[in-house]
Amino acid sequence: MAEKKEKAEAAPEGDGGGKSKKKLIMFIIIGVVVLVLLVGGGLVFFMMSQKKAIEAEDGDEEQTEEVDKKKGKKDDKGAHAAPVFYKFDKPFTVRLAGGEGEEAYLQIEAQFKLLDATGVDAIKNAEPELKHKITLLLLARTAADLNTAKGVEELSWAIRDSANHTLHPPKKKKGAAADDHAAPPAADAADDAPVQAVLFTTFIIQ
Repeated sequence: MAEKKEKAEAAPEGDGGGKSKKKLIMFIIIGVVVLVLLVGGGLVFFMMSQKKAIEAEDGDEEQTEEVDKKKGKKDDKGAHAAPVFYKFDKPFTVRLAGGEGEEAYLQIEAQFKLLDATGVDAIKNAEPELKHKITLLLLARTAADLNTAKGVEELSWAIRDSANHTLHPPKKKKGAAADDHAAPPAADAADDAPVQAVLFTTFIIQ
């Protein structure tokens, strides 16, 4: 009888121990799940943060490249940029236009100041046409036109614009005149024009 009583008393303790173990296992499982969720959430947050950081860096790089390009264009025309020049192999010699009894000859040596070195090849390819158009511009002048610094300067502008028109012909508009290059030359060339200026290293009228 005593043994049965001891077994009966021991049984509830065994059940209680089993329940405690089950609860412990459940807590462990819940803890692992929570830990996994926390770690997973942290990874997702970390990855999203990294993605945003990369996108921000890409945006900054694009802005920096754009700024560098603009700065580079300014530097090309600035005092610190090495200028690029193109000199024609021979001087231009023409008889100037004039009235009866007026005879004068003009001889010039001209150099093109270029936007960058890429313009050199373009000028070499178009050199015969450039020389022809420069000669026509010179023949249209009179000695009186070139007796002042202003007249000489305007001639250099006209040659510059004619050269740029030859190297980069504008698109013709419907109904427009055959030659849209009749506008008076401006003092400054466009920022992206291949020929930025025409310089006379020799200018003789006789």
